[in-house]
Amino acid sequence: MSEENKEKTAEKQKKAEEYGAESIKALEGLEAVRKRPSMYIGSTGLSGLHHLVYEIVDNSIDEALAGFCTKIDVFIRKDNSICVIDNGRGIPVDIHPQFKVSAMQVAMTKLHAGGKFEAGAYKVSGGLHGVGASVVNALSKKMIVKVKRDNKFYQQEYSKGEPKTGVIMTPGAKGTGTETIFWPDDEIFETIEFHFDTLNARLRELAFLNKNLEIILFDERDGRKSIFKYEGGIVSFVEYLNKNKMPINGVIYFTKKTDDLEIEIAMQYNEGYQENIFSFANNINTIEGGTHLNGFKSALTRAFNSYAKKNNLVKEEKLSGEDVREGLSAVIAIKLREPQFEGQTKTKLGNSDVKGIVESIVGEKLSSFMEENPSIAKMIAMKSINAAAAREAARKARDLTRRKGILSSGSLPGKLADCSNRDPSKCELYIVEGDSAGGSAKQGRNREFQAILPLKGKILNVEKARLNKIIENHEIQIMIAAIGCGIGDEFKLEDVRYHKIIIMTDADVDGNHITCLLLTLLFRYMPKLIEAGYIYLAQPPLFMVAKGKQVHYVYSDSEKDKLLQELGEGVSVQRYKGLGEMNPNQLWETTMDPKNRILEKVTVEDAVEADRIFTILMGDEVEPRRRFIQDNAKLVKELDI
Repeated sequence: MSEENKEKTAEKQKKAEEYGAESIKALEGLEAVRKRPSMYIGSTGLSGLHHLVYEIVDNSIDEALAGFCTKIDVFIRKDNSICVIDNGRGIPVDIHPQFKVSAMQVAMTKLHAGGKFEAGAYKVSGGLHGVGASVVNALSKKMIVKVKRDNKFYQQEYSKGEPKTGVIMTPGAKGTGTETIFWPDDEIFETIEFHFDTLNARLRELAFLNKNLEIILFDERDGRKSIFKYEGGIVSFVEYLNKNKMPINGVIYFTKKTDDLEIEIAMQYNEGYQENIFSFANNINTIEGGTHLNGFKSALTRAFNSYAKKNNLVKEEKLSGEDVREGLSAVIAIKLREPQFEGQTKTKLGNSDVKGIVESIVGEKLSSFMEENPSIAKMIAMKSINAAAAREAARKARDLTRRKGILSSGSLPGKLADCSNRDPSKCELYIVEGDSAGGSAKQGRNREFQAILPLKGKILNVEKARLNKIIENHEIQIMIAAIGCGIGDEFKLEDVRYHKIIIMTDADVDGNHITCLLLTLLFRYMPKLIEAGYIYLAQPPLFMVAKGKQVHYVYSDSEKDKLLQELGEGVSVQRYKGLGEMNPNQLWETTMDPKNRILEKVTVEDAVEADRIFTILMGDEVEPRRRFIQDNAKLVKELDI
């Protein structure tokens, strides 16, 4: 290295270590944030609310990436405020050379002000795509920031982005770190109630992606607590993904570092049929994929095609990407200096050079792995070849059902009682258990916008079947035809015929099982319907309580007991064991009338946990299911005997 380069490197190192006021650079003001919050945090609904937490935690993660933070505590307070504490260096508090106030105040009140905008302060920043603590401050009715550094405590309070006090300094601090407490503004957000599961999912991801970083989430509202710390990093992540599955191989791990880029990839196949791949860039979950994921997929497909051909496992036919990813759990995590995020939700990586780099390392490392582990390589290749045969069988099954008219365009199943409206945004499809309940629903519905599809018996458990077997199942065929948007690789959300698809089953064990089977199908093969918010569960009443001419429908034992106390003892109680026990008017009044009904929207707040639960409840392994039932038996509120 030349003397000039040595000097530059030394200067850069010095700048990274001297994390002070001069590291805080502001790009623009906060004027528009409160007027147009969705431009900065995506929405004023639940996703935007939780994004506030991620922005504050990202600042602590940046300190961890820089090597200065080992622990982050996140508290959900009883008043729905959030407290984030880290043991990093503490936000700089000295006077900012440009703004002539504390650097902490600049970071909290100036949009895009922070160390991540100066090359020396952070080599890689997880929050660069974000908008920083200043936007959280602007959208909070109150915020308090406390800093420990230089053996002193520093504290400042803000409201709606404006300082309410100066920076108050007191001596006697031990250690370093930052504590941020904020109260979201209920005038801005649709709700200020944080969801534990949503935060839990993101914090678990961050712990996996940052080896040996301890993250604790504590919900003071109900006492729930999670402690995350993973010595194996993304290798532990993949092991977690396959925890209740049957792995074929040990976790394969690749890594490569350059001055501007760090790539980590962990992958493991299991005996199941589901593909489970997560990609991240600078700790951001790139749910829309991008160049790093494309590079991984291309290399994987090429490597297994090359192996299969070289070993005479296939002749002319080629394995598709879907074939070689069947049963694969993988995590692709990259860290780079200047990520370019694009896509509808800004969660798609666009750096063009990344694809080739990832493709090269995966191709090289996989080839070496296959040569060193021939038996495992052959096992995975044969699984992919079997997947290709199943894919071809699924294509033939589709063609056959189309020729029969079941899946053909414009052909609807005879069991479907369709609605007259043709605007999907105004239409509802009730998927109903059994012909009896289906008959009541057809008579009681509003024909203008409500369609009814009765299902006979239980559909196939798709967790244990490949797509070709799924396509051959008659009840699934009529569901696919009725919904209209296809399944698997033929799925097109824009073709959906109803924006409300409502599962309506009996409130008993069989009804719950049918609901689980339907949700498994939707989660595994039509997940975009859930992501779009189109799937709902109907909530039929459990009891009808009558006294004289008064009739009350109640939905739980506790509600029934409370009502009986209020009405006295001259009442009759009818327990509904099935939807078919209700006449059409009762079904309409209680479960189908938009004015009275209760619907539960199906959402996925934690995709990893959802995958785990479906694997446990619907998969081949019996022991995890037995443990799950034993562990959760005490939580059962209503037992149907």
